[in-house]
Amino acid sequence: MKFFTELAHRMVGGQSYDHYVQRMKANSPSPPVMSREEYFHERQKARYCRPGGGKGGCC
Repeated sequence: MKFFTELAHRMVGGQSYDHYVQRMKANSPSPPVMSREEYFHERQKARYCRPGGGKGGCC
């Protein structure tokens, strides 16, 4: 059961956020750590928005 929980967590970016926090805390002069919600929105924007402000997508 733990495997499926971790898999689902990774699919929605939970593991990525934990890794992001660890990296940010390891770098002493880093900017403030984003909240989980801020991180989620930033990743969604990076994944689905085109450079220049257009909406992304596969089609």
